[in-house]
Amino acid sequence: MKKFLPILNWLPNYKKEYLSGDLSAGLTVGVMLIPQGMAYAMIAGLPPVYGLYAAIFPQLVYAIFGTSRQLAVGPVAMDSLLVAAGISVIAEAGTENYIALAILLAFMMGVIQLALGVFRMGFLVNFLSKPVINGFTSAAALIIGLNQLKHLIGVDLERNNNIFIIVYEAIQNFENIHWLTVAIGLGAIIILKNIKQIHKAIPGALVAVVLGVVVVKYFSLYTMGVKIVGDVPKGLPSFSIPIINTPHFNELIPVAFTLALIAFMEAISVAKAIQVNHKDEYKLDSNQELIGLGMGNIVGSFFSAFPTTGGFSRSAVNEQLGGRTNLAAIISASLVILTLLFLTPLFYYLPNSILAAIIMVAVFGLIDTKFPVLLWNTKKEDFLMLAISFGVTLGLGIKEGIGVSVAMSLLAMIYRSTKPHFAVLGKMPSSKEFRNIKRFDNLKVYEDILVFRYDADLYFANINHFIDTITKEIDAKGSKLKLVVLHGGSISHIDSTAYQALQELIEHLNKRGVEFYFSYIKGPTRDFLQQIGLSKVVGESYCFLDVEEAVEAYLNKQKNTKNQ
Repeated sequence: MKKFLPILNWLPNYKKEYLSGDLSAGLTVGVMLIPQGMAYAMIAGLPPVYGLYAAIFPQLVYAIFGTSRQLAVGPVAMDSLLVAAGISVIAEAGTENYIALAILLAFMMGVIQLALGVFRMGFLVNFLSKPVINGFTSAAALIIGLNQLKHLIGVDLERNNNIFIIVYEAIQNFENIHWLTVAIGLGAIIILKNIKQIHKAIPGALVAVVLGVVVVKYFSLYTMGVKIVGDVPKGLPSFSIPIINTPHFNELIPVAFTLALIAFMEAISVAKAIQVNHKDEYKLDSNQELIGLGMGNIVGSFFSAFPTTGGFSRSAVNEQLGGRTNLAAIISASLVILTLLFLTPLFYYLPNSILAAIIMVAVFGLIDTKFPVLLWNTKKEDFLMLAISFGVTLGLGIKEGIGVSVAMSLLAMIYRSTKPHFAVLGKMPSSKEFRNIKRFDNLKVYEDILVFRYDADLYFANINHFIDTITKEIDAKGSKLKLVVLHGGSISHIDSTAYQALQELIEHLNKRGVEFYFSYIKGPTRDFLQQIGLSKVVGESYCFLDVEEAVEAYLNKQKNTKNQ
């Protein structure tokens, strides 16, 4: 039961000394979550109150099924970007249909994560490479951030995925800018960017919200054109089943898959970073994390929550303030519940420009400028992938960027697997070791022996590359070649297509009077070769533990032949 319900690992053994840290962390994260949740709901194109709905059940359910004890689950900027990207092309933001689709998206995402966890397929997250995610995230952050410009300057601007049109329209409306709104928004940005210098645990978003509400209400700035949130619905979300029979269901499937993988990648990376400090307390289970996040999104969708995952900033605060168990998450959710029941009137005078400032600081914080520079200096092909992902998202739109980013990650993986690294090896002086002749000097290279290392499994996608490269090296040796030694230390799998091609190569070499030896072949691969009958082609004695042994066996054979 503890495996399926990780809460049973810590709850029965809960210690009194944990309570102060859990209470402090839970209250602080809950306080942070209220303004952040409202702001992230706006990023997603939803009314602010839905950010509070998404802050309740997902983290309560995760506290039961999740293995991390510090991960703070709830709405985050990246997921909100993707929600807006996927649904804005189907329905108008803020409408009932849009809200219903956002809730359905949470349900679909949760089902996918749950299924991936149950079938232990957490490895699929590796199919999303960092360069394309970085490019997509940076472009999406620019688009979503600049779409908040209308709230920051107090001018009605059309929502657009083209940032140049947004900036152009803002310049055209320069004379209509509401400078009092701008001042409030800029003040909030200054607070958000600098308050951490006083103390890392201070919730900057809450400070900006409180000051904004007080100033607007006390000086009646809402009568001077400052737009405010107004009525925030009071009370807890009611139970309702997501509307599945929508004509847009199929359109949401690729968005749900993308969300499921990216949200899991966000959560697991944060959870792993924090778990390093708690190695002796608990262990992370990636597949159980998928189940916990998936269950949280599924249950949350029945209570009007949009997609959620583990947030970095709130998880970091949870850790810094001494959160030791998931009780902190339960306390955070309880604070949000109290807010919905009794405190929503306090947000009536909250300026929209404050929420816009929170959003802009959050999403622009997702733009990583150091990583592209690193790729430019070290890995140009990865930089190209990042640039294409960034350009497509910025030029064509976020939805197109998602599709291109996922496709590029898969294509890059497939392409690289079809052309892995290989090397011709030579013997090091006074040693039994063989090394790459392009990387080491003074290696002994035999005229009649080719030692070839292939650094990947052999299967249908790369076998032509293997045959082409080894044939090229064989031809370079010419008529003096009498032995080919395959260094198979990196080959843990050979499929039937590769075997067929390998057999044909060996038979062709044998006809030319060239022998073929294997070295460093792993047990399962050797078993397969024997089962499929390769020993009939090369013989039982042509598999060696290492290259040195293979070469020595050949040289001894040559000596014996000459002596006879």
